[in-house]
Amino acid sequence: MRHRAADFGDRLTYVQAGTYAEVVREVQERDEVEVLHPTSYAALGLVERLGATVLPPRGFATARDDFERWAEGRGAKRLLMEDFYRRARLAHGVLVDGAEPAGGRWNFDHDNREPAPKGASTLGVTEPWWPSEDDIDAEVREDLDRWERDLGIETIGRDGPRRFAATRREALVALEHFVEHRLPDFGAHEDAILEGDDWMAHSLVSAPMNLGLLDPLEVVERAEAAYRSGAAPIASVEGFVRQVIGWRDYVWHLYWHQGDDYRRENALRATERMPQWFAELDGAATDARCLSHTLDKVAEHGWVHHIPRLMVLGSYALQRGWAPTQVTDWFHRAFVDGYDWVMVPNVVGMSQHADGGVMATKPYTSGGAYINTMSDHCGSCRFDPKVRVGDDACPFTAGYWWFLDRHRETFAGNHRMARAVNGLDRLKDLDGLLAQEDARGNRAP
Repeated sequence: MRHRAADFGDRLTYVQAGTYAEVVREVQERDEVEVLHPTSYAALGLVERLGATVLPPRGFATARDDFERWAEGRGAKRLLMEDFYRRARLAHGVLVDGAEPAGGRWNFDHDNREPAPKGASTLGVTEPWWPSEDDIDAEVREDLDRWERDLGIETIGRDGPRRFAATRREALVALEHFVEHRLPDFGAHEDAILEGDDWMAHSLVSAPMNLGLLDPLEVVERAEAAYRSGAAPIASVEGFVRQVIGWRDYVWHLYWHQGDDYRRENALRATERMPQWFAELDGAATDARCLSHTLDKVAEHGWVHHIPRLMVLGSYALQRGWAPTQVTDWFHRAFVDGYDWVMVPNVVGMSQHADGGVMATKPYTSGGAYINTMSDHCGSCRFDPKVRVGDDACPFTAGYWWFLDRHRETFAGNHRMARAVNGLDRLKDLDGLLAQEDARGNRAP
């Protein structure tokens, strides 16, 4: 906000006050107040109660009324992200040749699920572009330190250099650097994890996009230009476009479409409290290498990419039966791009399967084998991803079967889960596994 105010200079009046409401009321005494559509139900309710004029939202490729028309036209059919994404591609002329998809396919997901390169410590791509901190950053850091010291304001994570664009100029530089140096390598390993490579080939533009510093259509148009010029392969570009005008827009619209009560969905009746070691990002509390490393990286950067979020942090919370409202709140607080509209659908729907299958037809969780395939965590971990019971038992492998057993009846009729549920009956050590995980509970593995 302070960088934005500095960019506008004399064209903007920047007010620092105790509450948002007092500023709005002061301005209303002499003029009408117009507010861009807020990004949460709470903020929308506030500006409506204050009598401000709410303008349409910016920063999304598909308008809200357009999404609602599409959703209404679906009838009883599920609101599939893939269908929404293809419609958006056609509507905006992104990666299409006439009515056909560029490269002959709408979806290159199959090409974009490669595991981490064997024996590599990094992906070997150019490091992201980093902003240079200035006097505004120093001022913000000084204020945060003072609030924590003098006012008892509690923060999580560790102080470190600012990694994400905070001005329009920085955002454009970061986007251009990504497209030129990193986009070609993005697709194949977008789901992979390497401990020596915090960023892999990811763009790091989610934060500046959410701040309104980049428009999603300009982002995907720049990526498409790289494909059209031969500078980046179709699989990488399509995978990136899918994230920006597919998944990101879809999550925004589902947040509003599902209503404010969506955040309280709890179809699996998960009620356990998130333990303090996890909530406070204490990576040293656990011997499970994937958990320890991921928590440390969130503490360091306020960010990890979508697979550590979904298949390490979220999967562990799901297996342990933590209350989805607590998990959502934690993701909101811990991540730099953790807006309410981002985290409610992603956590309640995608990660914790708390909506009973509105967003995803199956829960996104796995045993240690997936983590072993997609990362290099397991090689330095004292637990064995192939072991379910005993001192060497992987908490994800054991936790997966523990989770399935608790929800056996719920998933028995799910065609995507039936085979896994049936596998419970073939486990000769199931009784020992259940006793082991019941005893572990929320203790750090």
